[in-house]
Amino acid sequence: MFAKINSMGLFGMNSYIVEIEADISTGKARFDMVGLPDAAVTEAKERVRAALKNSGYDFPSTHITLNLAPANVKKEGALYDLPVSIAILTATAQLFLDLTQSAFIGELSLGGDVRRVNGVLPMLLCAKKAGIQKAFIPKENAAEASVVTGIAIYPVTSLRQMIGYFHKTEEIVPLSGAAFSDLPQTGHLPDFADVKGQYQAKRALEVAAAGGHNCLMIGPPGSGKSMLAKRLPSILPDMTFEESLDTTKVYSIAGALPGGTPLIHSRPFRSPHHTVSPAGLSGGGAIPKPGEISLANNGVLFLDELPEFTRTAMEVMRQPVEEGIITIARAAGTLSYPCAIMLICAMNPCPCGYYGHPTKKCTCPPGTPAKYLSKISGPLLDRLDIHIEVPQVDYALLTEKTKGEPSSEIKKRVNKAREIQQRRFIGSTVTSNARMDSAMTKELCILTQSAENLLKLAFERLNLSARAYDKILKLSRTIADLDCSEHIQEKHVSEAIQYRSLDRKFWQ
Repeated sequence: MFAKINSMGLFGMNSYIVEIEADISTGKARFDMVGLPDAAVTEAKERVRAALKNSGYDFPSTHITLNLAPANVKKEGALYDLPVSIAILTATAQLFLDLTQSAFIGELSLGGDVRRVNGVLPMLLCAKKAGIQKAFIPKENAAEASVVTGIAIYPVTSLRQMIGYFHKTEEIVPLSGAAFSDLPQTGHLPDFADVKGQYQAKRALEVAAAGGHNCLMIGPPGSGKSMLAKRLPSILPDMTFEESLDTTKVYSIAGALPGGTPLIHSRPFRSPHHTVSPAGLSGGGAIPKPGEISLANNGVLFLDELPEFTRTAMEVMRQPVEEGIITIARAAGTLSYPCAIMLICAMNPCPCGYYGHPTKKCTCPPGTPAKYLSKISGPLLDRLDIHIEVPQVDYALLTEKTKGEPSSEIKKRVNKAREIQQRRFIGSTVTSNARMDSAMTKELCILTQSAENLLKLAFERLNLSARAYDKILKLSRTIADLDCSEHIQEKHVSEAIQYRSLDRKFWQ
């Protein structure tokens, strides 16, 4: 006998329908599986055999042939256990149902329990688009699945429960999702009010947060660079539903979505150790999974002690940071993952940390600071919109009793500036000033005559690159948005130029 059951597959961020075709024929007991299955898929035959037997169903002692179509795309993971078992039950006439409008996703234990799998959210979105009416998924994946509307989603705990539902002896209540606005808010985050002094650095990070700009902080040890970076999430603008969904899809595919979390609704903050490999940043594996760059999508990737990262790891970030997408080529195929990130970097100016310090002497051997700074390539440095010095804090500021401006007040200004940008970019895929292309920058960054004169003077005297010119325009646009100004004025350009001049102090 023959049966066909729908399941889903994943290739990068893209999902597709997988048809599980089961053929039961007479002959020697044998179980053949075709359709480019990987080892985990091939092992499904043993898990399904035990799960069916331990759930009280018969496993046929005949020749079973399973085909996973499309046969030219490699299938991976244990998510096909559940649809394979349903296909065998249907082909052996132990189940009489029309399941052409249903899809099944889930791993089986030997006892018949249904276990969670990765990538359920993008698979369900694809199933909905393909016209699937019902989807049966592991109960452990129910939280992330609850955000998908327009398709009936049934969370299943065991094979026995699901078959009981089909025989009307068990009840499974379909999921009802919560509205995005009703999701629990982010818990306590470190506050900028705790930072003593560093007013210029705080202002630079406010501009970075408002426009989604990359930032490099350089200063001596203990000046507060890491402290400032860790407080950046507290002033980042609220995520839109589209951004939240996009980020959650990445976490779902990577298997990094916390249990019981329907959506990632606070911007991610990733801070990998400097020993991370290039593949750890970009993504890796035979069929590559998302790396740190993609896990920071719509959030912050913080690289502390930037020169300690390998040169290869640093250069991996050049193109993704610019384009907001990373493309990984492997023998199995070419995959793309989103990485619309804010790259925040911190570093000392030399190994001892005191090169250029006004009072402390640098103890590094001659030539060492230049060698240390040269680890940061010019092209990578040019892609960092803001360069800010974080000096050592005076004793008087450290012992001040009054607290600084709280993150809640800064975030109000950031949200207001980002709302202006959302209205400006309505109808496009651009979400912040930092993501404008050259044509949009030319159209939307309108300068007053005095601002244009100042920018021309800075371009000639500082010998800026074309990319640096674009970065200054985008920064000026963000500063003007924080000022609720329609046109970019001279003071906005002046502040933006200050954020691009630090490399002249240390790298020349």
